[in-house]
Parts: sequence; structure tokens; C-alpha cells
Amino acid sequence: MRIVFLGTPEFTLPLLETCARVGELAAVVAQPDRPAGRSATPQPPASKRWALERGIPVEQPDKVKNGRLAALLARYSPDVAVVAAYGRILPADALATPRYGCLNVHASLLPELRGAAPAQWAVARGYTRTGVTILQMDEGLDTGDIRLQRECAIAPDETGESLLRKLSPLGAQALEEALRLLERGELPRTPQDHSRATLAPLLTREDGRADFTRTAQELDQRRRGFTPWPGAWTTAGGEVLKIHAARPLESGGRAPGEVVAAGAEGIDVSCGSGTVWRLLQVQPAGKTAMSTSAYLAGHPLRKGDRLGG
Repeated sequence: MRIVFLGTPEFTLPLLETCARVGELAAVVAQPDRPAGRSATPQPPASKRWALERGIPVEQPDKVKNGRLAALLARYSPDVAVVAAYGRILPADALATPRYGCLNVHASLLPELRGAAPAQWAVARGYTRTGVTILQMDEGLDTGDIRLQRECAIAPDETGESLLRKLSPLGAQALEEALRLLERGELPRTPQDHSRATLAPLLTREDGRADFTRTAQELDQRRRGFTPWPGAWTTAGGEVLKIHAARPLESGGRAPGEVVAAGAEGIDVSCGSGTVWRLLQVQPAGKTAMSTSAYLAGHPLRKGDRLGG
């Protein structure tokens, strides 16, 4: 089975290994090199580095519409295209080019969490289970038929980053099974129940801003879900204060955003429903991460002070 793989970040590497093992990996299509670091020197994405090390052709089209991507795929005569975290919407002509169409490896149990950041939002919304879906791609946003799914648990201390590391090999296992079944003509195909769909949109910096009207539990879920980016942050004394470690407490709160205690144990901030969020490690602007006790030594906070505005 000839496969063309479309994907960009490190999450895709186990999937690439699967494609190369199960079939003939004819080419890898990735996003163009992007500037990185202080020097802003263009750096190749993870999938490109992986492919070049193995002598596999790499394509990095700037544009995919108006037949460009379809023509690129046609040059490799793929039986199937496997897509994961490519970062571009595939037009209809490209979806129809491979013999068996395009299979997407999506990091949620569709129809829940359609969109660009399903693992991050699963943690942020307090899910206890998620998984991966192999779906037949159509022109919608993760709306195609489900071909195969596999579940996994979300740990109580899970972050968006750690969940992606967990889902990547699970996705590779599911993809291997799906490709073998597809080749034998035995891969199931089930339409999604669109009435159950939820969205997991692309993250923005504002998603990390702590809204203290939420409960402490909700804020901590979001902190973990949005690790490493955009993280959780607030403002103190007009300066941005990143929150790296914290713990929700059940009660003791007053007005949202009000400091109810600040000392060796942490900075306790009042949140919604009378809950309290204890900040344990923070990072002021221009500094490295530090314990809250170290922060308080240079930035005193007192009971009744407010964070976030």
C-alpha cells in the first residue's frame, strides 16, 4: 500500500514510523520551515527532519488550493493519504486524489472535541477519558465518518503536553490496525452523531488568562490543559504573572481575585463558588519561574489585595 503522509509536529513521529512499517511511505508533506529562536532562523518541522534522515521525499507547499495539493499528491500515486496535525484544511480535490481517500488521526473520541486542540481542551474541561479517532476525511471540520477509535484515561495531574505524548503512540497503534484492515477491505465506517459534537478551537493567549469567577478546580484544569502554551497567567501590580504550579482548595474564598492569604504555603486567591486557588510556583515578567515564597520576598502581597486587574 502506497502512503503519503501529511503532518508537521513531533506528535506525528510515531505515526510516520507506523506508515513506513505497514506500507510504502512514498512522501511526507509538511508545513514550510518556520523561524525559531532568538535568531529567527527558519527551522525544519519534526516530520521533515524524520523523513530526510530516512531518504523519504519531502514536500512543503505554500498553498494547497486550486489543484496544487491534488496535483502534488497525484505525482506519488498514493493508495491512501494519512493526515495528522498538518495545520492546513485539505480541499475536496486533494481529499479525492488517493485511491482510498484520506485518513485523519485525531486526538479525541469524535464527535467530541472537533478542532485544532482536542487534547488541551480535554484536560481543560475536566475530562477523565479521551482517545484517538481514525476518520475518513471530508470537507468539514473533523466531520467525516469514524473508521476506528481507541480510548485512554486522563490522569488527575495530566497536562495538555503529557496527554499528547500519551495519545501519539496510541494513535500509531490505532493507525496500524486501521491501515491493515483498510488493505483487506475490512475497515468499518460509521457516520458521526453530529448532535453530540463539541469544539476544541485553536488556543489563543487569552485562553490562559485566569478568570477568577471560575472555580479553583476549573482554573487548575485550564492551567494543566494549557501547559506549555498559553499556560495560565494573571496580573499583579499591573505586571503579567505566569502560574506554573497551583492547587485548588474547596473553601475559604471571598470576592473573585482577592488574595485571602499570602505566605510560606503559597498565595491563596479567592475564586468562584467560594473556592480558593493556592498558587505554588509563579513567574513574573522578565524572570524565571520561582516559588511563591521567593516571589513574595520581592513582591509583597497582603490579604485583601487583588490579582487580575
